[in-house]
Amino acid sequence: MKKTSLIPFLVFFIACTFAVPAQKVSAEQNKDIKVLISESSSPISVKTSGAISIKDLDTFKKYSVTKAGTFKVSTTKKEVQAGSVKSKKGLEISLKNKKDTFTINGNSYNGTLLIKPAEKTQIVELLPLEEYLYGVLPYEMSYSWPIEALKAQAVAARTYTLKSIESTQEINFDLYSDVRSQMYKGSAKIYDSVKKAVDETQGQVLKYKNNLFYTYYHANCGGHTDTPPWLASAVKPLHGSKCGYCNHGAGATWKHTLSKDTVNNFLKKNKIPGAIKSVSIASKLSSGRAKDLKIKTTKTTKVIPCNTFRVGVGSTKFKSCFITGISGLTFSGRGYGHGGGLCQEGAKGMAEAGKNYKEILKRYYPGANLENI
Repeated sequence: MKKTSLIPFLVFFIACTFAVPAQKVSAEQNKDIKVLISESSSPISVKTSGAISIKDLDTFKKYSVTKAGTFKVSTTKKEVQAGSVKSKKGLEISLKNKKDTFTINGNSYNGTLLIKPAEKTQIVELLPLEEYLYGVLPYEMSYSWPIEALKAQAVAARTYTLKSIESTQEINFDLYSDVRSQMYKGSAKIYDSVKKAVDETQGQVLKYKNNLFYTYYHANCGGHTDTPPWLASAVKPLHGSKCGYCNHGAGATWKHTLSKDTVNNFLKKNKIPGAIKSVSIASKLSSGRAKDLKIKTTKTTKVIPCNTFRVGVGSTKFKSCFITGISGLTFSGRGYGHGGGLCQEGAKGMAEAGKNYKEILKRYYPGANLENI
């Protein structure tokens, strides 16, 4: 790797006590979310646009760097290092001016960076829940879509976030910044429409029987949502509902031909013997979405969940299990995604038809209650 000049960290010590201002929002609304924004087996480059503070979580010393620059972050199981500052327990790095940013892998952040000992170098961003949502919405739903659709997405994303944190098993962070949690590319760049949607639904979540639940969402349901295919059972709001507003969306219909090599590779990975002969629908849900597929090979016949097949052969091409036709290895269908929870293009359609976000949420999560945290 090329060497990168480091910010000189021969800096002065500052008192480590913090005055916490009184908050007008609830503790949950003001809760800091820990998001894994970068992970690598090599040192990670961090660029700053202004002055920063560094807090050693071992000695509680606090240092100051007064100029913008670039430094490297690296970790082992026993020690972390940012520039020339080392710590056995971890470092917190924060911007002195909220208008400045950290740039990591081309994305901009303005929360506090947390680096703790780990086998791989991990950079975690700490920031308030509502600010985190500023960086989720434009990557899960287009910021140019109607405000009422964005509001529905904000409530769904907020609920999903808080439910995920209830059961997180990670040590150094709460959430990933990709589809393993929700897409997040930093809250430093804020779109006006996204800010409005988040702010005007601040603290609002969905609950069923007084409990948060995973408010799944997807691009296009193909006309009817269903229980997410990986759930053996689901709460009432995820049982599925008729949509009727996504027929003209970009993901309304699709067609794709799979190569024999793609399918045979899937068979090999799933220990299904033989070469592919045919694929057909074995069973359907009441909505018409395929539940199981029958796979015939030169050596066996196997029934497998449709979603397992879809993900295994490429879910960006084999877009849904709402299959409308099969001819050899050419599949056609409706919708895009797993089909559970909020249909995003349906939400857009409802908003364009004059429905508000509460009506949108009621349609896609029937039986759920909209409440404040």
